[in-house]
Amino acid sequence: MRAPVATLAVLDGSHLADALRAGIYQLFSRTEHLNKINVFPVPDGDTGTNLSMTLQAVLTALDREPTSHAGKLLTRAADAAIDGARGNSGAILAQFLLGVGDRAGPLEKLTPSNFAATLEGGARYARDAMTEPREGTLLTVMTDFAHELLRLTAAQAVNDFGSLFTQAQERLHASLAATTSQLEALREANVVDAGAQGFVDLIDGMHQYFATGEVGEATQPAGDVHEAMAIGGADATHRFCTECIVTGGAVDQRRLREQLSACGSSLIVAGTHRKARIHIHTNDPENVFLVAEGYGAVSAQKADDMILQTASAHHARNRRVAVVTDSAADIPDDELARLQIHMVPLRIHFGARSYLDKVSLSDEEFYRELAHSAEHPKTSQPPPGDFRRLFEFLVTHYESVVAICITAKASGTINAARSAAGRTADGRVTVVDSGNASLGQGLIAMYAAECAQAGFSGAEVAAAALECVSRTTTFGLLGRLDFAVRGGRVPRIVGKLASLLHFAPILASLPGGRIAAGGVLFGTRNLRPRFAALIRQRMKKDKRYRISVGHGHAESEGRLLLAEITAGLDNIESSYLTPLGSALGVHGGPDMLVVGLQEYEPPRPR
Repeated sequence: MRAPVATLAVLDGSHLADALRAGIYQLFSRTEHLNKINVFPVPDGDTGTNLSMTLQAVLTALDREPTSHAGKLLTRAADAAIDGARGNSGAILAQFLLGVGDRAGPLEKLTPSNFAATLEGGARYARDAMTEPREGTLLTVMTDFAHELLRLTAAQAVNDFGSLFTQAQERLHASLAATTSQLEALREANVVDAGAQGFVDLIDGMHQYFATGEVGEATQPAGDVHEAMAIGGADATHRFCTECIVTGGAVDQRRLREQLSACGSSLIVAGTHRKARIHIHTNDPENVFLVAEGYGAVSAQKADDMILQTASAHHARNRRVAVVTDSAADIPDDELARLQIHMVPLRIHFGARSYLDKVSLSDEEFYRELAHSAEHPKTSQPPPGDFRRLFEFLVTHYESVVAICITAKASGTINAARSAAGRTADGRVTVVDSGNASLGQGLIAMYAAECAQAGFSGAEVAAAALECVSRTTTFGLLGRLDFAVRGGRVPRIVGKLASLLHFAPILASLPGGRIAAGGVLFGTRNLRPRFAALIRQRMKKDKRYRISVGHGHAESEGRLLLAEITAGLDNIESSYLTPLGSALGVHGGPDMLVVGLQEYEPPRPR
């Protein structure tokens, strides 16, 4: 055991780093509780996850570049927090640390007096970052704490950091308790503000360090995932929690804040004139990104669906497993909502312009852009951080998570998901290779979600999804070949031969997970009816089927294809029509028709 450090009269970078580690570890241990009491500004149950991920970035910076210079340490912590900030509370905390770092930057060591002054500066920075600061939140508690430190040091009531933190405890916890009565949503749920509680946990951990000299150990979120959750009355007027980073030579935060204020609510613009992080609740993430582009280079875009998060936070107690997929899967919107399937967006790039698939660029907008863009689009896999953020959130509300990913033979997306799963909550996340894309992948994800609703365990859902892979196939009829050739899905020589010999290749998900040419239709007439006949030939009379048809901005053709496939058949369990997303759309282009075919056996409730 290290000797107590309660009598430290000055704080260097080494002791400060250990104090911060102790506070961060304390907050990590409280992640689930913070998620469960999160009701403001919306009850989406992710405050603990967002604060933990924000401070994980800080922890990484502390470990990567140790320094005995307190000011430099705080500056690095602030930079890391701005880059890693997640959610409303994470953005506020990052701006607080930025203010602390700016005030402390030149100081090699901190006394209780100038430590109090730096925290007061951080509280003002955080308040200035918000367009509509609300009392009864994280802002209030960090301000009250800083003011108490200033009062204690001005009265010369303390000479060391142990005494400073001990004497400030009463005011800190009283400020936290008061949040319950300051906001209607907190009063109705009878909870304190989750962000404010997270800040108090951070300070409590630092207090324990000064009292004992113990840093503690990083703790994975723990607890009973079925613990009763606070249900507040906050209304999610805006659907997407949207964030990005703007980097430029002179980011005018005031103008940026003013321009974004009309885009939604809960707006925070944190950072400096060189780099700013935007957080906002909005119904139009793409408009936010467009505004941000006027101020510099935009990166780290994300948009989380708060409606789905809220449903997960209050999910039915008999559902033990959350199902995730990536946006390469094409699933009808109503089924996505009914089955509560979470989706991580791929990126779509038209030249230098990037979008979040199905979030900042709808299927209709994709095909419109595809028809007019001079540059052929490319897709790229989500970064592991996108999966990790979602996984960390979900494991605090479910026993386990099963992710159904696009085939590894077509994308590295599954590697990103596995990387994130390996760093999440004791193996409670399982990643399944669908061996498919588009509609086939979507049908497998839907089946996995049905198994979850039937009460299956995580291992049982994953096993059922894997077994379902061999019973699910995706077929695609290319309306034109130039997109498939440009995208590399059809070799150039095949494109030339098809044009010369008048045949249309059929793309298919092949055994082993490859998506490639799986047959041809000769001639150019009646392609759709003949494609329907080909699908019907693959169907066995003694099996029941689930069928999904996707179209590349050609709804009438898709509707006719679905009718032609199902006409007169009595072994169709269910059928769907949905727009075709970008995963195959970049290769098939407008007018592509895709069919997902699945031998279907309904899961039996557990």
